[in-house]
Amino acid sequence: MKLAMILDRRRCYACHGCAVACKVANATPPGTFWTKTITEEKGKFPKAHMEYTPLICNHCDKAPCVEVCPTGASKKMEDGTVQITTSECVGCQLCMEACPYGARYFNEKDSPTYWAETGKQDIFEQSRYKQHPAGTVDKCTFCAPRREKGLPPACVQTCAGVARIFGDLDDPDSEISKIFKQYKPKPLYPEKGTSPRVFYIE
Repeated sequence: MKLAMILDRRRCYACHGCAVACKVANATPPGTFWTKTITEEKGKFPKAHMEYTPLICNHCDKAPCVEVCPTGASKKMEDGTVQITTSECVGCQLCMEACPYGARYFNEKDSPTYWAETGKQDIFEQSRYKQHPAGTVDKCTFCAPRREKGLPPACVQTCAGVARIFGDLDDPDSEISKIFKQYKPKPLYPEKGTSPRVFYIE
């Protein structure tokens, strides 16, 4: 199995629905975005235009985050994804420094809240933030809990522009395999040599 994602930049218009869906699905704390979209102005007037680049953990085959992890908390799984075993993470943040995609986040000791003005967390935060213990690193899991239920990643399901395609590249009949063959998408920062599982159609 080779789980991967294709991001079609031609269809992305930076609605940020993916970021919202990810937050709801994974209950990430304030300031933590497992997926986000970078907006850049390109060209010069009168031919200036906006370009959008969705960013996410690339679940690399040659993952530098896995290589530098001193405890083995970051590991490559059989399905090809890179996951973090929270109980083994010591919060050294070496993986954050090693990741060329800026896809990892550190959970501070004092977990922030979206309800800071009330001086407390709401019920949702109190229950879900336990999944992000203080002093550990977090990142996109390709929505592992949703996949266990047969559901696609939340960002894929919510994408209004249908700019995200997810699936198994080892399955020649899968949608992602057919699109990969047709458009030959490229990885971000290929010069890093990480052999990522996320590809872009320009």
